Amino acid sequence: MTQYEPVIGLEIHAELMTNSKMFCSCKVVDSVTAPPNTAVCPVCLGMPGMLPVINRKAVEYALRVALALNCQIQAHNIFARKNYFYPDLPKAYQISQYELPLGVNGWLDVELEDGTSKRIGIRRVHMEEDTGKLTHLEGGGSLVDYNRSGVPLLEIVSEPDIRSGEEARAYAMKIRQILRYLGVNAGDLEKGVFRVEPNISIRPMGSTEFGTRTELKNLNSFKSLADGTAFELARQAEVLDGGGQVVQETRGWHDTKRITFSQRVKEEAEDYRYFPEPDLPPLHISDAWVAQVRASLPELPDAKVARYQTDYGLSEYDARVLTEEQAVANWFEAVPPTAPPKTIANWIINDLFRLMNEHKQAIDDIQVTPVMLGELLELVQKQTINNSTAVDVLNEMFVSGQMAKTIVEAKGLAQISDESALAGLIEQVLDENPDSVAQYLAGKDKLRGWFVGQVMKASRGKANPGLVNKVLVQALEKRR
Repeated sequence: MTQYEPVIGLEIHAELMTNSKMFCSCKVVDSVTAPPNTAVCPVCLGMPGMLPVINRKAVEYALRVALALNCQIQAHNIFARKNYFYPDLPKAYQISQYELPLGVNGWLDVELEDGTSKRIGIRRVHMEEDTGKLTHLEGGGSLVDYNRSGVPLLEIVSEPDIRSGEEARAYAMKIRQILRYLGVNAGDLEKGVFRVEPNISIRPMGSTEFGTRTELKNLNSFKSLADGTAFELARQAEVLDGGGQVVQETRGWHDTKRITFSQRVKEEAEDYRYFPEPDLPPLHISDAWVAQVRASLPELPDAKVARYQTDYGLSEYDARVLTEEQAVANWFEAVPPTAPPKTIANWIINDLFRLMNEHKQAIDDIQVTPVMLGELLELVQKQTINNSTAVDVLNEMFVSGQMAKTIVEAKGLAQISDESALAGLIEQVLDENPDSVAQYLAGKDKLRGWFVGQVMKASRGKANPGLVNKVLVQALEKRR
């Protein structure tokens, strides 16, 4: 690829989490679990004479996304008919937007793996209706479920600013994160409610003309997006190097074989014979409505990351980890300030996440609450227990749902901070290890850490480490 420049643009289709469909009152159901063809009506089945009505909530959700992606909102919107025949399209056309979409000329800053940031342009954000769902049978033939037909769908089209599969993955993941923060999409790729389709081409280095592009489908994970894009770039380079020409087509990604394969010749916009939807009036978006939606937007990930660094003194890494999921960020902010923010962040990222992974639980499912973690850290701050004991207590809290104080009292885990008690333990350890004492007194200072470990072991981890160090040094000096 050293002689070619990748040119990639992404089309993202996201189902909007409204209660009803885009142009009818049918309930939106889970297309995976709901019985086929049970959430349908004459409108979404395309029966003759049925008239669509625009779902106001879907427009509001689309506005939220367009504003979050820094788009210019077009006051005058027109829906159009996108004409093509396919069995999952009951009307033989899809109601979409073409010449006058909701949002245009947006942008999104994306963090890349090398620590840099890149701004990706967003050409348009427009509304449309989803299609039905086809299930192809092994013995031939297909089944169609129209439950998904007519579900509100948002299409987000980037500019061709992306230059690698990894950049494509970073951009798509950032879009998904924002949609989830906005509460408009669940972000589930496996269920198809969030679908990513890259348009991929290459051109000679230094050229400004676009090469022939292919569109990649069947991507059910962000890894598939990155790997499929990388494979397709290499395939196109091989075709050109062999003297061939890239065919403009739609290609699928085979997740097992890790290859792309031809599906059908790619259409141009004119092939769809777009024309204004005659059954829907133009949609006017007032300035007052835009202002109202803008005021309702939550704090978005980038703003939250910046605030965590400024207000809490966290590193950018810690801030991004905590804000990756909105539920985790909310949990972090709900922890009482019984310890410094950095300490709270460390316990969540290192210990709580470890337990969540081991038990395969999300933050909303765990028994430990922010208040419970705050109480545990307060015990550490007051030196009632040490860090090592606190980890064990958190493990118990995660399984039992009990408060930290209850566990500490029931199991007698309170830290030993009595100097006389510690002095006795230390003398016992020194008496049992005369050779090590002699080596320390002869100048082997590194043995002090070993002695501390022995005292901690003798106390079953309950000794106050800071106090152990102090009393240990005094005891050793007395033996000189």
